[in-house]
Amino acid sequence: MEDSIVKAPDGGWGWMVLLGCFVIQGFSYAFPKAVSVYFKELMYDFHVGYSDTAWISSIMLAMLYGTGPVSSILVNRFGCRPVMLVGGLLAASGMITASFSRNIIELFLTAGVVTGLGLSLNFQPSLIMIGRYFDKRRPLANGLAAAGSPVFLSVLSPVGQILLETFGWRGGFLIMGGLLLNCCTCAAMMRPLLNKKQEESKDKHEVERMLPATTANKDFTKYKGNLKASKFKCKLLDFSVLKNKGFVIYTIAKFFLILGVFIPPILLVNYAKDIEVPDTEAAFLLSIIGFIDIFARPSCGIIAGFRWIRPYTIYFLSLAVLFNGLTDICGARASDYNTLVVFCVFFGVSYGMIGALQFEVLMAIVGSHKFSSAIGLVLLIEAVAVLLGPPSAGRLVDAFKNYQLIFYMAGSEVLFSALFLAITTYCCLKQQKPKLGSQKDRAEAGDLQELEEITTNQLQMPSRRLLPNNMAGTPILDTNTVQDYDEKGTEHLNSEHSDGSPVQVENRDCF
Repeated sequence: MEDSIVKAPDGGWGWMVLLGCFVIQGFSYAFPKAVSVYFKELMYDFHVGYSDTAWISSIMLAMLYGTGPVSSILVNRFGCRPVMLVGGLLAASGMITASFSRNIIELFLTAGVVTGLGLSLNFQPSLIMIGRYFDKRRPLANGLAAAGSPVFLSVLSPVGQILLETFGWRGGFLIMGGLLLNCCTCAAMMRPLLNKKQEESKDKHEVERMLPATTANKDFTKYKGNLKASKFKCKLLDFSVLKNKGFVIYTIAKFFLILGVFIPPILLVNYAKDIEVPDTEAAFLLSIIGFIDIFARPSCGIIAGFRWIRPYTIYFLSLAVLFNGLTDICGARASDYNTLVVFCVFFGVSYGMIGALQFEVLMAIVGSHKFSSAIGLVLLIEAVAVLLGPPSAGRLVDAFKNYQLIFYMAGSEVLFSALFLAITTYCCLKQQKPKLGSQKDRAEAGDLQELEEITTNQLQMPSRRLLPNNMAGTPILDTNTVQDYDEKGTEHLNSEHSDGSPVQVENRDCF
């Protein structure tokens, strides 16, 4: 149970961890969109249509969201840093291998599946590490890390265009794969947290090795191992989060949010062209959203960290989602370029607020102890919504030739998500204060701390156990061997005979 009871430092090396998470989240969200600059050249080389090349980004996103439970299992089994190192190697090797592809199917398997899986193995552990290194400043940390997405999108797209013009799409894929190796550097920065007792354990283990291997040490080690195995057995994927009402409410609301929140940015350029906006100005609308998003995410993180707002971050998220839904509905009435610019400004603000708050709220609901399993299940549900939302909107456009209808549909789905999240939270959870983990988690953490205290005492003082009766028929306590414990871990001290006489204790020198 890595870092389960260690207090978050809220600084120190945590800022380096935050920098690594900023880079990783930037690559994870922006990379599937940035590779779209190569699609026209791929269509020419492989003689395929735009819908075929678009599957590369779709497969990347599907792997990013759909493999969430796989990432949770690996993190719970091996820890964050090893999983992220492997993910960085997979992401880079997928793009490097894709540069040698001979047909579009090979691109689907390399750039789509392999790179998407590598990004997934980096993205989810980065969120977990933020929760472990930050507590009081966690809203700010989440906002700063989430700002990596718009920053990298604004950088990777022009860089990809330059690489395409200079080296072609094969050289561009090769160099982009090399850039993804930076994920391995960021993964190396994800140092596991150790408490003071764990830091001192190395010295204690060295002392134990210098001492003879007595029966006392063996017996106590066996007892400690059995107690840990029985009470702290690591679950590869903890489904107990499904019993948390707050988590269920959050997951349902997030499903409807993802159904509609990605539709306006995808169809915005085509919508602008449909109302006779020039191509260059239509493409600039997405840049406006990205620029506003860069400042909206950290700003929202700062506001969410205020002491009078943080206990109500779930309602703050509902407000952001409501703001986004109303923006979509109002955007459907845009009839010229100026009104679309206003729409992009408000959409960028609301979209940035959602990006900064969504994982902060989930951490507050389930606690950092179960966040690794919770985020995997949430991403799996989001993968279904990603595969349903934009394609269904595209079919409606083909059927009705009306983009306004799509904006109304997306806004309605987002509004329903906001109202559902706020109303059900107030009705079902209004008597519960926000917690970081359940009572069971805190009890287990307390038991583990108590166990470590027992271990420390055991190394500092001689151990004892009951020996057979002496010549006088009185049991003797020997201080050279380990204590006896019952099934609950209680030592048999201060025992009495059947006649009520106390047990005699024989004191011996340990050395």
